[in-house]
Parts: sequence; C-alpha cells; structure tokens
Amino acid sequence: MGSSGSPLLALVSQEDLQRISSKQEDLQLRKPRPYTPSIWRDFFLKHQPCTPSQLLSMKESARIKQEEVRQIILDTCSASSSQLARKLELVDTLQRIGVGYHYRKEIDELLRDVHDTQRPEEACDDELYVSSLRFYLLRKHGYTVSSDVFVKFRDDQGNFATSNDVKYLLALHDAAHLRTRGEEILDDAITFTKNRLKSMMKTLDPELEAEVEYTLETPSYRRVERVEARRYISLYEKNATRNDTILEFAKMDYNILQALYCEELKALTVWWKGLKSQAYARFARDRVAEIHFWMLGVVYEPHQSFSRIVLAKWLKLVSVMDDFCDNYSTTEEYEILISSMERWDKQAAEKLPAYMKELFIFILNTINGIVEELKLQKNKHAEFAKELVSFDPN
Repeated sequence: MGSSGSPLLALVSQEDLQRISSKQEDLQLRKPRPYTPSIWRDFFLKHQPCTPSQLLSMKESARIKQEEVRQIILDTCSASSSQLARKLELVDTLQRIGVGYHYRKEIDELLRDVHDTQRPEEACDDELYVSSLRFYLLRKHGYTVSSDVFVKFRDDQGNFATSNDVKYLLALHDAAHLRTRGEEILDDAITFTKNRLKSMMKTLDPELEAEVEYTLETPSYRRVERVEARRYISLYEKNATRNDTILEFAKMDYNILQALYCEELKALTVWWKGLKSQAYARFARDRVAEIHFWMLGVVYEPHQSFSRIVLAKWLKLVSVMDDFCDNYSTTEEYEILISSMERWDKQAAEKLPAYMKELFIFILNTINGIVEELKLQKNKHAEFAKELVSFDPN
C-alpha cells in the first residue's frame, strides 16, 4: 500500500490492509449466491410511452377535465343530507380511481360535513352499506367514529343484517379492517363477512367473484394506491352508472404519471450504470425498477418525484451493501469499507482494494449529489442524508 496521504484509517491496521491486498487473487475463486439478472436491463433508457407533444396535449386536456370533476364534487357537496350515499360513493370512487390527491381540500370539507351532520334515524334499505362506507372513509381520514354504529345491525346470533347482498358484505368487510384493539364487534364482522362471502363465491358471476376474492385477500385500505387505480379504472369503465368525466380524467392522469415514472426510471438506470464494474453482477441484485415501484407505494404524486428518486437510490445502495456483506466480502473487507464510509473522505479510497474503491466512490458521489440538490432546495436537513449511509452500529 502507498505511504503518502491520509493517516491510517481508524480501526483498521496496516497489517489488515496488507492481508486483504494479498487476497486479491481469491476474488475470482469466490462463488457468491447467483441472482437472476434484471428483466428490465436498459429498457427504460429508450422507452417512451408518449411523445413530448402528446404529453403536453394530454396535460392540457387533463387540466380541463380536472376542473370539470371539481365542479362535480362541489355540486355533490351542496346536495341535501339525504344524498349521503352519493357523497360517500363519490369520495370512494375518486380515491380508488387514483385522482383523489387532486381534491384533498374538497374531500376533507365533504367528509367534515358528513362527520358533523347528525344522521336521520329512519331506516333505509341500504343503511348498513351507507353506515359501513361512512365508517370506513371517516376512520381512514382520521375522524373519531365509534364502532357502536354497527350494533343495531347484528342479531342475537351475531349475524349482520346484510340480506346476503355482496355490496353490503364488501363494504362491511372493508370497514371492519379499520378496527382498533378491543373492538370485538368489528372482529366479529370480519369473521362473519369472510365466511359469508366465501360461501357465496361459487354462485357469483366471474367478475364479481374475482372482486370478492381480491377483497378477501387484500382489504381496500391495505392496497397500493397506484396499483389499485389501474385495476379500478378497468372496473369502473364497466360500471353502468359510471361518470364518464371522472373516468376520462382518471385515464389521462394515470398516463401522465406513468410517463413521469418512466423518466424517473430512465434517470435511475443511467445512475446505476455509473457503477461500471462487472464484479458486482456476481453478488449484487439488480433491482432498480423494483425498488422504484416499491417507493411508489410510499410517495406517488408528481411533486414527489425527487423524493422517489432519492429513496430509490438510497435503498439500492443499502441493497448493494447488504449483498456485499452477505455474499462477497470477508469480515475484514467489510470493516475497511465501513471505516472508510465513516471518514466520508475520497482520499480514504486510496487505501482500499480496487474492487472496493469503485463502490466506495460511487456511494460517496451519490450521497454528495443528493446533499447538494437538497441544499439548492434550501433544505436545512441536507447533511442528514450522509447519516443514512453512515452504517454506524450505534
């Protein structure tokens, strides 16, 4: 090893460095766990879901439709309290079809009015359905609502008065999954609806059977919003009572976001290809597209693009380090890399074996780039990004 430059790395002796350097010939003999190459490879470098002019035209059309949908919401909000089912179904539709994030203010005002308005006591044919949907939406949005609203729908045997209506059962099943500890009536509702829906599945038409099966597997509030949006657009399109304005806007909005996601994946692919060494293909998972998809489950809105990219890069670095530790490096090698990371100094890379040096510099350049971008955004916590990859056991 060279003698000039930085002082010896903390926690790592010159003897350790020499021992690792002498083992370079062993690298080719290691047999790390093989991983299936990414099916995406360089797909997103050339993929273009639409041309720039098509995207611009779609955005202009979407802005018009967005305001038309806003007017639909305002008209529904001004309807009488007897139109409660209509109000709740509109909110549920907007959120499931993927455009609810455009109307947070309007939806919050509508739900606040629903929460504050005293419901009439007279019975109606769809009262359990409306009560279930009201409970589901209000509790999902953080309103305090008691599960006692379901007491009157249960008989002495613990059954709920659903008349075997799948619509009622699905609504109650979704609502009950927002239970908290100790709400036995909702525990019972889950058991009841699950058993009843399973017993009915063979008698349903194929599409309704598929919807029941999907709900039993994944209740509504647990679903990934963008995945649910794509699925629900197809379902809503077949609904005879659909609102075509909402449907058209949902399709355009989905395609606009899809184009943005593809640009993000292109940027991430270019970034990942910046780690040019082929050595890491022997032990590291190439799952950039999958990690980006994972981040869509956390932040999916257009203005959160930078956050998605940063989170995807950070998780990819963590994944590489995990694979490096588990499948390739010795304990001594890993300690050297971690010690270098703690110094956060490119000069420390001069003390590393060649195959580790490239990874070390790649990590530093990535995080430093994120820090600089955060500083340009006047983010006062920019330097905290370095701590995310400090690997400090304490």
